[in-house]
Amino acid sequence: MSTPRSTSWVRNLKRDKYLLLLFLPCLLYYLIFKYAPIFGIVIAFKDYNLYRGILESKWVGFKWFELFFQSPDFFSILKNTFLLGFYKLIFGFPAPIILALLLNEVRNSFLKRFVQTVSYLPHFISNVIVAGIITMFLSPRIGLVNNLLDLIGLERINFMVESSWFRTIYVSSDIWQHLGWGTIIYLAALSAVDPQQYEAARIDGANRWKQTLHITLPGIAPAIMVILILDIGRVLEIGFEKVFLLATPVVYSKADIISTYVYRVGLSEGRFSYATAIDLFMGIISFIFILSANGISRRVSGNSLW
Repeated sequence: MSTPRSTSWVRNLKRDKYLLLLFLPCLLYYLIFKYAPIFGIVIAFKDYNLYRGILESKWVGFKWFELFFQSPDFFSILKNTFLLGFYKLIFGFPAPIILALLLNEVRNSFLKRFVQTVSYLPHFISNVIVAGIITMFLSPRIGLVNNLLDLIGLERINFMVESSWFRTIYVSSDIWQHLGWGTIIYLAALSAVDPQQYEAARIDGANRWKQTLHITLPGIAPAIMVILILDIGRVLEIGFEKVFLLATPVVYSKADIISTYVYRVGLSEGRFSYATAIDLFMGIISFIFILSANGISRRVSGNSLW
């Protein structure tokens, strides 16, 4: 005889069967491509041999972690990865919030939709194309930027071989590429703010700035904190593609990060265990970051992921 709880579960399953069917591809994607490969991290503790396989390879404990910590490249690539992620967080995180607040003040619906469309289109452009655009715009001979510098009487700069410019190029291009997409989240949060609060504020004599400060920002604060926590957890997860496409050996002093280093030692040199150990180490650091950010946010603002 079925219990009331099990009957309720079956009834809910029948009621939501079409929603669950729509969710199924997403569930399968994460199970196959995110959770199933987790077993592979065991090779970080083995001397992995391609012919013996994972189970038959020899255990070596923390050998590869120690080798990475003692590597002369350790502090260099860790510093490059952290600084690139930190600059991206500092300059990239506020950008969509500012754009969303500005668009929220626009009363012309056509202009608002036009700016939204133009700003989020770059998100759908491949990183290969973005890297090509950057390279052409910054070309020392025919690039638009250098032509403008030449026009105002300044010396041309070969940006792509100047290591001091790499972080600026990467962060600014990343902001341009993802600014509009991030704005969508905050515009959705803004739509949930009660319009009656603005009416009451106007009656009390509050100007646009005070309305933004005391109504708009508090209204989207939960969304801001959630995105901030997730972004802090991704500080060290700098995208491989764009860095790999933009970087050259000449600028490796500033451009060589964890993902490009793992690519070289893991795929190019075939040191799979060493590369897995590095990636696992960075995953643990990112996990600590997101736990810390979530705990601080919960204590300070009362908003958190869990």
